[in-house]
Amino acid sequence: MSAAHTPHAVIQLAAEASSTSEHRPLIITLFAVFVAATLGITVWAGRQTKSASDFYAGGRQFTAFQNGLAVSGDYMSAASFLGIAGAIALFGYDGFLYSIGFLVAWLVALLLVAEPLRNSGRYTMGDVLAYRMRQRPVRTAAGVSTIVVSIFYLLAQMAGAGVLVSLLLGITSDAGKILIVALVGVLMILYVTIGGMKGTTWVQMVKAVLLIAGALLMTLMVLWKFDFNVSDLLGTAAEKSGHGSAFLEPGLKYGVTDVSKLDFISLGIALVLGTAGLPHILIRFYTVPTAKAARKSVNWAIGIIGAFYLMTIALGFGAAALIGPEEIKAKNPAGNAAAPQLAEYLGGLGTTGGAVMLAVISAVAFATILAVVAGLTLASSSSFAHDIYANVIRKGKATEKEEMSAARWATVAIGVVSIGLGAMARDLNVAGLVALAFAVAASANLPTILYSLFWKRFTTQGALWSIYGGLASSVILVLFSPVVSGKASSMFPDVDFAWFPLENPGLISIPLGFLLGWVGSVLSKEEPDKGKYAELEVKSLTGTGAH
Repeated sequence: MSAAHTPHAVIQLAAEASSTSEHRPLIITLFAVFVAATLGITVWAGRQTKSASDFYAGGRQFTAFQNGLAVSGDYMSAASFLGIAGAIALFGYDGFLYSIGFLVAWLVALLLVAEPLRNSGRYTMGDVLAYRMRQRPVRTAAGVSTIVVSIFYLLAQMAGAGVLVSLLLGITSDAGKILIVALVGVLMILYVTIGGMKGTTWVQMVKAVLLIAGALLMTLMVLWKFDFNVSDLLGTAAEKSGHGSAFLEPGLKYGVTDVSKLDFISLGIALVLGTAGLPHILIRFYTVPTAKAARKSVNWAIGIIGAFYLMTIALGFGAAALIGPEEIKAKNPAGNAAAPQLAEYLGGLGTTGGAVMLAVISAVAFATILAVVAGLTLASSSSFAHDIYANVIRKGKATEKEEMSAARWATVAIGVVSIGLGAMARDLNVAGLVALAFAVAASANLPTILYSLFWKRFTTQGALWSIYGGLASSVILVLFSPVVSGKASSMFPDVDFAWFPLENPGLISIPLGFLLGWVGSVLSKEEPDKGKYAELEVKSLTGTGAH
């Protein structure tokens, strides 16, 4: 997948900030204030977390606006903010297509998933899938899929956070970097074990406000440079790009070869369909009291995220116009440094104002990573405790207290795994890992959710084929793609075992996930429980009997 969702953007940001070492006390102070404030929020929320419903779903007490803000905070990663600005700065129109993809994805979530999911589940995706299937195999599959998607997403964020903080603090030794990754992991474990969904939601809401405020400030400063004349901004960006009017037209990045066109289609499918299957996004629909509030919260999220991605136009074209692609590429060939370079330029190069802008954007980037990481950890620990421990291992006989205890221990275990993998991956190109998270979500989770909700002949075998088939195909195709080997930007650039030409497996693995779900159900000897389907249909569409 693109830089749009990788932590390399924040790594380059850290490199920029580390060059202003005389302003390091300011940066450290901002970080310390934010961490202290969010931990305070978490402890406050933790005191109100008494039941499983509080831990998993925040007691279903959040309003549609609050949940919409938290969903936005969960979705808009720092890498999205920095990576999209860089893509637009270098590729113009084609870079903006990422913004379109991320935004359109919410229409799929709104129209197909949000309301039925809130009506028919309690805490996790497994609740919906297991409603009319055999509980144990389906919950196990849902739990495995959730944990795999979350771990890949977590790994990317942890590695980025570790490098960001270590560079900002001037730490260069490997032991120091590993220690920073461990500290970020400990923070993440604290957020989830103490605050549960309530604490995580409040942290995400604070982070969303910070990110929108940071982007808005930079957008207004860019527009002010051009007397709020958007035409002048676009014209200057096109002129300085070296591509002329082609910079404002499609085809600069994705119209070169047939493979690049297919790659774009594959990436687009994964982005648009993957969002509706991302576990840490899906569990947010359970934090509101009703399905109507779930739908409204997605409307709020679309509005907030839409406004944010509109601002990336000003940031991306502003970076192209004010800094120029050559200078952007000199800092980072992928353009990930465009937003921080722009922040420093707007504040005044070499001045305290420039350093302050960099420090503020750094703190916002770190805030963003912490919020996303907490959401991912909560999704995977909830799925383990509720689906695998309570319903598979204990066969539904676990008490709420035992279930919450299992969730907290799962959080610690997932945190330790993430710290270990994040430490090992601190110097790797982790773009493929995030691409895999989106592709797996779209290949394994989405087909089973849609079939469960809308197809009465769907069976347990179909669900298992769909989840495990989508999971295996997307993982295998990414392993043998240019993301992992064969290119200078690959995870292992010195070897070449890439036989799959596309960087995103979505074009193959997503249709395969849907196909396997259908074939598995058609070939199954199990007779679908039509009564259970009718119950689920009424429940998902009307909310009757919803928790």
